[in-house]
This record gives sequence, structure tokens and C-alpha cells, in this order.
Amino acid sequence: MTYAWIPGAERVQAPADGGRLQGGAPRAVWLMLWADPALVSACSAAERLIQLGRPSHLVWNPVTGDLAQLIPVVRAARGLGWGNGRGPASPPASTGAGPASPPASTGAGPASPPAGTGAGPAMPSARDGLAAVNTEGRICAQIMVIGKAWAPFTDGPLVGVQAIVSWLDSWQVPRSWPAGHPPPLRVVVGPAQQSRRNWARGGHFGASQVPGSACASPGAIDTGLLTGQASPAAQAGCPAAPAGCPPAAPAGAGRPGGPARIPAMTAQPRLTIARSAAP
Repeated sequence: MTYAWIPGAERVQAPADGGRLQGGAPRAVWLMLWADPALVSACSAAERLIQLGRPSHLVWNPVTGDLAQLIPVVRAARGLGWGNGRGPASPPASTGAGPASPPASTGAGPASPPAGTGAGPAMPSARDGLAAVNTEGRICAQIMVIGKAWAPFTDGPLVGVQAIVSWLDSWQVPRSWPAGHPPPLRVVVGPAQQSRRNWARGGHFGASQVPGSACASPGAIDTGLLTGQASPAAQAGCPAAPAGCPPAAPAGAGRPGGPARIPAMTAQPRLTIARSAAP
């Protein structure tokens, strides 16, 4: 059975999404929030992404298993297409608060509610535009991972990863990495890793491997630990990997991850009908 909302995740529903999905092979894209998972919860990160006008489908803290969902997977998210090549900025180390204001190059920022209305934060338009790639695929699930791209999140705990990947399985996202291993942070991504042919096959991708992307995340993650499958590039001697080829885990290998640990909901869920930012 398929669920548009992943069971067990806290729902922090975005008031606008990326519009209708255009069809094509189902895929999942892994992005990084550039925040400290020891300080930032999935719920606070989700609220900040809504303020920035860039909600993904899921926000996941791999250290705690904290998981939030912002948009049903049958609608497009808005996480792809950051103009500064990074994505949301890191929070101040001393505060433990959500991500800090984005660099000026993103053109996005938090929106304040109208004075005296008592309404929640409105969804601002992303000033650098919504990349069309957000709507490609009958499923284009975007998983925003709380962490830092220079320290691959697969090097640490992956609490709850099995629940996420199993949910993607139910939407027929293949456990494959057609573009190979995502490159390390400081490696320039070549055309081979952002090819339309790979993208059309569906499967799992790092944000840096999305066609036309300027994003550097998620860094040199171990794809085998996420999906239990070696990428085609690894199986073929890693022709697409620009800087070495880390050994892939054998099929079925990976760190055991228990069910996602979700904090108790402290507020009633929003009951307003989500509107679309695109037709």
C-alpha cells in the first residue's frame, strides 16, 4: 500500500507546493540542510524551509531519527534550484536555532505574518524561481537531510533510514544510483553526472547530480548504506565518479536503522488546505 504521507512522520504542512508532477520515471533526490543535527530538529528545520519558500517533501535528522513531512509525495516539492550552489544556510553554532538567514545570493528570506491577523507565516515566492526539474517524474521525492556536505552523513548514525527507503520502495523508486556516487563537496560535477539520460531512468540521486543543478550537496555519501545497492558507476569501475570510487556495500548491506523516533506533537496540525504555487 502506498501513502502520500510517510507513516510516523510529524506533519508540518507547507501552505504551497511546487505544483503538479509532470510524469516520468520515479526518483528520489537527497539534499543537505547545512545544519548541525545535534542542534536542529526536523520540525524547526521544516518550518524554516517553509519560510524560505523551499520546502522539500521530507526533513530527516539521521542522528536522532527525527522526521517531518511538508508536502505529500504526489505533489512537487520546491527544494531544487538554489542559486548559491549550497542551499539553506547553517544555523548559528551557539543558538541551536533553525537555519540562519540565507546568503544574499538566494534572494529568499522569511515572510512575516500580516500584523494583527494571528495567521502563520505566509509562503513567499522563491525569488530565484522554481526550477522545472522539481516537477519532473511521476514521483520526485526530495529528502532534506540535516547535516554538512563536507562530512558525509552516511559516516554517522542513520536512524530511521529503512523506513524512508521502504516508503520510497512503495512508490516504485528503484534502489539504484544511475549517476553513480555523488561527488565530494569540492569536486566540480561534470556533465556525465548530470546527464538527462541518467535522470530519465529514475532511481536515487544526490542534488548535485540533478540536471542543471548548481547545488553541492549531499557530498560523498555512501550510496550502499542508504539503499543497499551499488550504483551502476561502481559496478562498472566508477567511470562517472570524478575523484575516486569508494567501495560500494554489497546488496542488502547497511547499518541497521530502527523506526524513526518522532517527538510528541505539541500543537494541533494545520487544517488549512494547501494551495499550489504552480498550476
